Amino acid sequence: MTLRTIVTLPDPVLRRKARAVTAFDKTFQTLVDDMIETMRDAPGVGLAAPQVGVSERLIVVEYYENEKSEEAEDEARKKVWVMVNPEIVKASSEKVTGVEGCLSIPNLVGEVERHEAIHVKGLNRRGQPMRVKASGWLARIFQHEIDHINGVVFTDHATRVWIPQTEEEQEDRV
Repeated sequence: MTLRTIVTLPDPVLRRKARAVTAFDKTFQTLVDDMIETMRDAPGVGLAAPQVGVSERLIVVEYYENEKSEEAEDEARKKVWVMVNPEIVKASSEKVTGVEGCLSIPNLVGEVERHEAIHVKGLNRRGQPMRVKASGWLARIFQHEIDHINGVVFTDHATRVWIPQTEEEQEDRV
């Protein structure tokens, strides 16, 4: 596995709608593994292929599977989701505002309103159908990463953006 360089704005790949993945070959599997390693090294909780300069509809997310594990911050209960060609098929009417940051926009955070809960469908890394139901912070991460494959960054949605002043604010990078 190889650490990939995380591209930052104004790199145009971050503003392009990524193309659908159609090949699940060895090259693609290497990209998936590299993205997971790069996300963990950053450190981040999600990464989209355009963030490593690849215009493909692929995201990786690593977070707690449920809110009880999140509250306990039980590292052993973190799960990795690899989702290919993801699409939000259902979203709650309830929205919540939270602070987000981004590995591709270093040194900025902002308040972003997102759906509290979503259902996402796509393919796993082997090309088989999968679905994810997510709520809370996990739903926010999925929405943030899916935005990336559509050429959208969190500042496009932010009601307020600022330079983080505390370590806690800097940790809000998705």
